[in-house]
Amino acid sequence: MPITIQNPEFTFIGLLVLAYLLGAIPWGLILARIFAREDIRQKGSGNIGATNVTREAGVTPGLLTLAGDIFKGAIPVYLALVAFGPANGSGDIYLSAVALAAFLGHLYPLYLKFRDGGKGVATAAGCFLVVSPLAVLAALVVFIMMLVGTRRVSVGSLSAAVALPIAIWVTTHSGAVTVAASITAFFIFMRHRENLKRLLAGTEPEFKRPRSMRK
Repeated sequence: MPITIQNPEFTFIGLLVLAYLLGAIPWGLILARIFAREDIRQKGSGNIGATNVTREAGVTPGLLTLAGDIFKGAIPVYLALVAFGPANGSGDIYLSAVALAAFLGHLYPLYLKFRDGGKGVATAAGCFLVVSPLAVLAALVVFIMMLVGTRRVSVGSLSAAVALPIAIWVTTHSGAVTVAASITAFFIFMRHRENLKRLLAGTEPEFKRPRSMRK
């Protein structure tokens, strides 16, 4: 049940700002510097997400990056859920907007001058996990199946992005949240443009063991 708030407009604006600022925290960059003392933007694919951090800095910072990126999406959306109610009720527009604010914060982080953001998969998962755990579970199953089948993280990520809006609609029947999930999927595809080019050319590399685990 949503709580009773005196100034819903002020609360909503505050949650949007909080969501963006949390989403903009570049956990991959921070953790790679702590664990490997290097700028992850200069290593591997140059991405600050968990996949590149795992490859170049190790499993521990990679897993912590994944957790950080998920939670920075989940926390503001959970607060919006408490304040405004569930996605299949009166809170759908509020939840959708807060989720997009967190997601766009990850893509265009203030702390990095709106550049060098991640691809958004983990943060999107965190946002919509609060909205519909079943939808994210379905997308996760698709991700794992495609990753195992192709050994390429990008294929798993893109497949999960396609599955997410469909699963959101099936589980919530909320037009607003489905639109938000579709916008999220669009941006994930845009952030995977180079991966798509390599996939079409047959040059996309397979996911390999992290550098710290290689002999």
